[in-house]
Amino acid sequence: MARYTGPRTRLSRREGVDLFGNTRARLERRNYPPGEHGRRPVKLRGYGQQLREKQKVKRIYGLLERQFRLYFKRAASKKGVTGENLMVLLERRLDNVVYRAGFARTRAQARQMLVHGHIAVGGRKVNVPSQQVRQGDVVEVLGDSKKLQMVKDALASSQGRPVPAWLERDDNNLSATVVSMPDRQSVEMPINEQLIVELYSK
Repeated sequence: MARYTGPRTRLSRREGVDLFGNTRARLERRNYPPGEHGRRPVKLRGYGQQLREKQKVKRIYGLLERQFRLYFKRAASKKGVTGENLMVLLERRLDNVVYRAGFARTRAQARQMLVHGHIAVGGRKVNVPSQQVRQGDVVEVLGDSKKLQMVKDALASSQGRPVPAWLERDDNNLSATVVSMPDRQSVEMPINEQLIVELYSK
């Protein structure tokens, strides 16, 4: 299963936003792009803007190019606005749901929890981070996994991060119910998905 394993802070610095939820303090100390030419102001236009936006979204959700392109093709084949369809598909990923419910501090940690078998959907253990949730699905942390320190730390750190309206969290059972499908307004990161549509439409 392919995933990015390189340095993460430099990716956040390149895009100018905290992509992973854990690099904000370091961004404030070095709020310019990495590399020896990072302090030089650069104005992006056209293709440059579109590429940066695509790279930002890929990195937020932890996807590689081939995976991201497949999501775009699925979004383009659906009825409605392609950009909004793309964001909804990404929000419905199971690793994103685990993160948004507050059971993990980052999407990368949510992915790790899934691969290691700590998460169940509808009572069945699931280890596929890319699985799409549906309305009515109940995502929960499995029995002994509720005692893990990383789960306790994640719940503590998520107190200042509200659970989106399309999820309903049960703190007693460490579960989250998908009460409705996410929409474009539920995406919390500053993303201009129209630039991605323009990039792939060339």
